Amino acid sequence: MSPDFAFFLMLAIKMAATAVIVVTASLVAERVGALIGAMVATLPIAAGPSYVLLALDHDATFIADSTVASLAVHAATGMFGTAYVFAAQRCSVVASIAIAVGTWLGCILIIQATEWSLAGAVAFCAGTYGACVPLVQRFVHVRVPAIGRRWFDIPLRALLVAALVGAVVAAGANVGPKLTGILAVFPIVMLSLMLILQPRIGGQATAAIIANTMLGLVGFALCVLALHLTVTPLGAPLALMVALLVSVGTNVTIFLLRRGGHARAAASMSKRTAE
Repeated sequence: MSPDFAFFLMLAIKMAATAVIVVTASLVAERVGALIGAMVATLPIAAGPSYVLLALDHDATFIADSTVASLAVHAATGMFGTAYVFAAQRCSVVASIAIAVGTWLGCILIIQATEWSLAGAVAFCAGTYGACVPLVQRFVHVRVPAIGRRWFDIPLRALLVAALVGAVVAAGANVGPKLTGILAVFPIVMLSLMLILQPRIGGQATAAIIANTMLGLVGFALCVLALHLTVTPLGAPLALMVALLVSVGTNVTIFLLRRGGHARAAASMSKRTAE
């Protein structure tokens, strides 16, 4: 596969996959609620094509090594989401996203300067989410308000996300290898949800969706770890399938466990309102 063809194929797949997952997650969140929208958003639909294309050009050892860096960098996504959740309680969409992106950039520059072993990356990721998940729990039960949609809302969302992905990937191709690596792991799905939803449903409701993604992001970390552990013994095709099953299975389990908690919280809020 020629480098140019591989680049444009990756760009097209990533733009399409990210647009589909973001539009679906935003529609689900508006109609069904923050929890299930967050579980859709954290499936590896956007990252998956990148690993598939990586597997076409590289051997299992290279893929296993790349997952170590992915695990370390994934910790910065948790910090990105946590910063947004707190900022969005009071700030505008521009200020909230600026705070989240600034937090992510600061974290990623430190992470990129460190040589990571598998044990170190796993420990760092576990420690980060072990702190971030409890911090955002008090924000997860905010109800997403029902808002009418116009006929052009869905295609407009898809175009916005595709344009954002294209801009990030194109920028990464022209800023040198270090910044390219940084932009390659930018949390584009979460940023797209923030841009689409906060102007429509408000900062607190959007923050609830992002807060609910935290456990789904833990599932993504397990997905990457599963890929690392299985790609050498099983080969890339089977390992990618195992990783996808781990992600889906984790998100389904989280949804089933959290659904009861959300129902109890909603009942409690309704009772307090009635009183």
